Amino acid sequence: MFSIKNFKPRAYQENISKTCIKKNTLVVLPTGVGKTAISLMVAIDRLNNIPNSKVLICSPTKPLCQQHVNTFIEHTTIPSSRIIIYTGAMQPKVRKKFWDVGLIIIATPQTIQSDVENSRISLDDVSLLVIDEAHRSRMKFANTVIAKAYMESQCKTKHILALTASPGHTKEKINEICTNLFIDDVEVRTDQDDDVKNYIQSREYDLIEVELPDNIKKIHKLLHDVYVEKVKKLSRVGFRKPASVTSKKDLLAVQIRLRQEIIKKNASAFYGISVVAQALKVDYAMELLETQGIEQALNYLNQLKDESSKAAKAVCDDKAILEAISILQSLTKAGVVHPKMIVFKNLLSEQFLQNPNSKTIVFANYRSTVDSLVKIAESVNGARPVKLMGQKEGITQKQQINTIKQLESGKYNVIVATSIGEEGLSIEGLDLAMFYDHVASAVRRIQRAGRVARIKPGRIVYIVTKNTRDSAFFWKSRKDEKTMSTVLQDIKKSLKDNTLEKF
Repeated sequence: MFSIKNFKPRAYQENISKTCIKKNTLVVLPTGVGKTAISLMVAIDRLNNIPNSKVLICSPTKPLCQQHVNTFIEHTTIPSSRIIIYTGAMQPKVRKKFWDVGLIIIATPQTIQSDVENSRISLDDVSLLVIDEAHRSRMKFANTVIAKAYMESQCKTKHILALTASPGHTKEKINEICTNLFIDDVEVRTDQDDDVKNYIQSREYDLIEVELPDNIKKIHKLLHDVYVEKVKKLSRVGFRKPASVTSKKDLLAVQIRLRQEIIKKNASAFYGISVVAQALKVDYAMELLETQGIEQALNYLNQLKDESSKAAKAVCDDKAILEAISILQSLTKAGVVHPKMIVFKNLLSEQFLQNPNSKTIVFANYRSTVDSLVKIAESVNGARPVKLMGQKEGITQKQQINTIKQLESGKYNVIVATSIGEEGLSIEGLDLAMFYDHVASAVRRIQRAGRVARIKPGRIVYIVTKNTRDSAFFWKSRKDEKTMSTVLQDIKKSLKDNTLEKF
């Protein structure tokens, strides 16, 4: 018989686990209050009561998988040799051998999907499927495919546990997760619940807004005028929406329609497709200028010169674009940076002046911005920065795990991360989180904020460029986060009153 060791479950963890043992359950808990502990308790129960079975835990990245491995080794009596990390880094034949000997198999969902679809493994003896970061279980994502395959398997003891801090800001999205994962019940706790709030560390929130200086505004106007010109040209293919309210989403919708027209041999659609592509490229340059920095915008426009497409050539040949590039080059040579970068440096300097032993995480959406922020941080007294990026940026999962360990050990004290740093990672000792840029997603906003104040109080700073899409993304995600809180409270009330609709 296996058991828990080295920790005492909290009352809400025990109560939630009772439901999870009986039914397929979605557990929604704030970050840092112990969702993984619930998976430990349910896994132990399944292994003890269903002989010769195994538990499969799907978690989206190798660093997260490794954290689960460490937790199971530290807090259960299951032999460490039978707690297996199972990822695409292994050859398929090697994975099969580990699958056969494992009791707890912790894997990236894409790896499991591949091995199931290629009949390398069978889910027939899996008595518990745990889906970590369950908000990723939409449409035909890997989690969804795995859950369906599991429910269609020959296993006679099927059971699913899903975990997340941020399921989505509408009931429809939560229902989609529940449907895709065959959920029968939902256990929700918020940071306002009596049994949880005593375990929530306090967070201080600061919003720092900056204005684009006149020299950057001049560049922005040049780009915007070109964008307006391109959008107006789309009237020739039936698009009548004013440029002032035309979004990237609108342009992509036009692009899809025009591609369908090309299939029908509509000659004017070729013209429209090119103009849409031009507008999207200019819009992206504006986004970089608004949200990232001067160097980022300049690098992108220079890259367009190397593209062979007619759309790229049309943009680069535009006189206003050439003028914008010239000004960007001058500002870059003069050492001018986006005002958000100045705020970032000042905040970091203040942080280490006040607390030399503190640790900071900074979020940025683009690799080039991460590189710039690391370079700035290197000039701050007391800061020892490192970047954390995903495999798409060429960083191996082994390197990711090693970077986190080095931060925790004190070799580094500032980690600048792309989206790889958002989900689930429990990095010890983080005091400050800075959002250099913003996303419209409430889920990602919550995940980012959850990296600090896990075991001690922390501070979160949002750096926002006024009157730009940077600001629009910030306020949208904030609004959706509040909506999510309301939806979760409604679900809690429905569960309490037994009026929750059938998923």
